[in-house]
Amino acid sequence: MTRIPVVLCVVMLTSCWSAPGPSSLPAGVPPRAGPQTGAGSHFSLLFSFDGRDGKEPDASLIAVGGSLYGTTYGGGEHESGTAFEIATSGGQTVLHSFKGASDGALPVASLLDVSGTLYGTTVNGGGSGDEGTVFKISPSRVESVIYRFKAGRDGANPYAGLVDVGGKLYGTTAGGGRHSQGTVYAVSSAGIETVLHSFGARLGDGTNPRASLTNVGGTLYGTTAFGGAYCGSLGCGTVFKIATSGAEKPVYSFGGGKDGTMPASALVRVSGSLYGTTATGGRYNRGTVFRITTSGSETVLHSFKGGHDGAFPGGLTVANGVLYGVTTEGGSGGAGTIFKVTTTGQETVLHAFGVTEGARPEGGLRNVGVTLYGTTAAGGAGGFGTVFSITP
Repeated sequence: MTRIPVVLCVVMLTSCWSAPGPSSLPAGVPPRAGPQTGAGSHFSLLFSFDGRDGKEPDASLIAVGGSLYGTTYGGGEHESGTAFEIATSGGQTVLHSFKGASDGALPVASLLDVSGTLYGTTVNGGGSGDEGTVFKISPSRVESVIYRFKAGRDGANPYAGLVDVGGKLYGTTAGGGRHSQGTVYAVSSAGIETVLHSFGARLGDGTNPRASLTNVGGTLYGTTAFGGAYCGSLGCGTVFKIATSGAEKPVYSFGGGKDGTMPASALVRVSGSLYGTTATGGRYNRGTVFRITTSGSETVLHSFKGGHDGAFPGGLTVANGVLYGVTTEGGSGGAGTIFKVTTTGQETVLHAFGVTEGARPEGGLRNVGVTLYGTTAAGGAGGFGTVFSITP
């Protein structure tokens, strides 16, 4: 199901969706030159989705036992998304086609492996409220829903994946909660859900978290796409921390200028600092890569220009102390890029997409050995997205 990319949304995240249809480049971004891979890197197209096996994979992949696992936002038997397994050689198997209704619909986040069981979330479906689910897929590949959001104080629309802390799963919802601005929640494997924090309770608090949480010594750090102390009533987003007991505190409020706007991806930790991206803002209003300390000191490492170096970045991963990521637009082919950036801010484009091999890479990359694996939400042989690998 095609939707407006998050970087183009100017309203609440929970309403940034449009009608179904084949994926393509974002409006107004014509394809230019073909794909280009930087010297020393090797890019491979592993798989193109055809719709029946899923379409529009948004999330980063996970690696379990030599295979990769992921989700697609749409497609499958019921046009409500899939969970899939793919070999590093490219052979793909659909683990589950979501049916909508009580089964859940539209998984947009990464999966989480806990001792062989895969856990994930769907943005919609689940029941009469149609506000999303938490589900699991057993080692025998049987899917079951462990929690259905009710669109009230328990939260609604979990765009984010889950993290495991001490045997309990933690996540965020973009909507719902006491103030209808999103939540941080915990859920047990038995399906008992607890809201730890409802966003929007006080001036300067963040709103509408879209990204997964990051565990730093038992304290969870995350981002909210909107809210914070600046940019008027909508806000430009925050970095926050929350204890598993529920005590939440904003760590940093984005100002809407050179420091970036709308952080919608998870943070990664490198040598005691946290690193992330903002979907927009920065010197050229095409997004940033930033570093932030746990005490709230923020530094912009790179501002994307929107041309060769890409525009509107997704999430980051780290390998050997270097940050790797994707941009959903820009590059020489106009269809997005794969980039690396050092912790001192030196950015290098590793690959520019050219539609036929994929376009609009929205999820982050997964490091497996010396190879990075990722997905594109559009492009490929059928226009429904791809899985790729790159050895930088």
